[in-house]
Amino acid sequence: MKKCSFIFIFTIIFNFQFLVFNFAYALTEQQIAEQEAKWRSELETTEKEIAQWESVLSQTKKGTASLERDAVILQAKISEAKAFIKKRQIQIEQLTRDIGLKTKTINELEEKMNRGKESLAGILRSTNELDSYSLVEVMLSNKNLSKFFEDIDSYNSIKNSLEEQFNEIRALQAKTDGERKILDEKRTAEADTKAKIEEEKRRVEQNEKEKQTLIKINKTQEKTYQQVIAEKEKKAAQIRAALFSLRDTEGIPFGDALKYAALASGKTGVRPALILAILTQESDLGKNQGSCLVNNLDTGDGTGKNTGTFFEKVMKAPRDTEPFKNITSRLGKDWKMTPVSCPPGTKWSSSRGYGGGMGPSQFIPSTWELFKDRLGNNLGLNANDINPWNPEHAILATAVYMADLGASGGGYTAERNAACRYYSGRSCDSKKPANSFYGTQVLAKAENIQLTMIDPLEGF
Repeated sequence: MKKCSFIFIFTIIFNFQFLVFNFAYALTEQQIAEQEAKWRSELETTEKEIAQWESVLSQTKKGTASLERDAVILQAKISEAKAFIKKRQIQIEQLTRDIGLKTKTINELEEKMNRGKESLAGILRSTNELDSYSLVEVMLSNKNLSKFFEDIDSYNSIKNSLEEQFNEIRALQAKTDGERKILDEKRTAEADTKAKIEEEKRRVEQNEKEKQTLIKINKTQEKTYQQVIAEKEKKAAQIRAALFSLRDTEGIPFGDALKYAALASGKTGVRPALILAILTQESDLGKNQGSCLVNNLDTGDGTGKNTGTFFEKVMKAPRDTEPFKNITSRLGKDWKMTPVSCPPGTKWSSSRGYGGGMGPSQFIPSTWELFKDRLGNNLGLNANDINPWNPEHAILATAVYMADLGASGGGYTAERNAACRYYSGRSCDSKKPANSFYGTQVLAKAENIQLTMIDPLEGF
């Protein structure tokens, strides 16, 4: 049959294309090996430079305290950071190369699958046409018996080859899915590395300004070293004493907030700046959206705390209203006078979803009840004494939840997605960025807190 010849030719072409693809890929691997050798050499040099400046930094810190020594320390930090930036730039080059290769591989695999699917469709159409003829019709269509049996053998061969073709396409699909997963990981690593470079650049700029200030003071002799240290200590004291705003409860000194965040970080692996950034973001949202009071436990409806505006769905009943009553009761609070977050929207008619978030961490009552045992164990307290309006308890709750959401591993993407999940239950979505603003703003706040509030406290 002509259709049999077509199948045979297609199979040869398909396999030939596969061999050509592998040969082309082998050439690419050779080019990759050459580039990798160059990068390994550059990374080795950079690693030595980092180690050199780390040694200088360590030795300088042992010296006698002076303006000159502190300027040298800052220079060592700057040089070390620049070496780290260079190292990460090489890593980005590698990732960019890998992303390009993976994208090319995926496109080629998809093209192969599409060609295979089109050919399979032709084979299936051919077999269906043959299946539509009866045995008598097929026999009568041939001039002799030997030709009939030859056609039957060819037909059976087509049938048997179908399964092989399907298996090959399935294998290609699995390989494509694997390549896509690797590609996503490479893109995430690239985004994280770029974010880290930008963070280190800003720290270099800050250290450079401080270094130049120390050099100027040292040259002009306008201040003694003790005076400079006294000024830094004064600034550190001001940072610690500055009021750290918390949602639906009184603010606390930043020094206390940092202490609680550091303890929570030690238990969860989530960095203090990120924990405090979440609480700052929630405080800002509270200022914009206001707080509500629940008036009816059966419906969950309530009113604005300061405006008296009616809100429906302040809290979901009975899922959250019942645990809310229990939580306030065991803490000696009046549920009618205890503020919670208002539902989304500024008017009851435009509200979508529920409010009901409690205290600085903004846990809804039903979720708080799920976390109270873990929080109690970490704090060495009875679970029923855990208080969502207590700053220390709320800060630990935020850290534990953020760790559950994937923030403990660090990295820009993981932390940003965890923040988005904290807010909406979903990862940041670039296609539907309804919740992405939250993660982006939290990461910006975390960097600001680290650079302007936590880093200046180092050594003081």
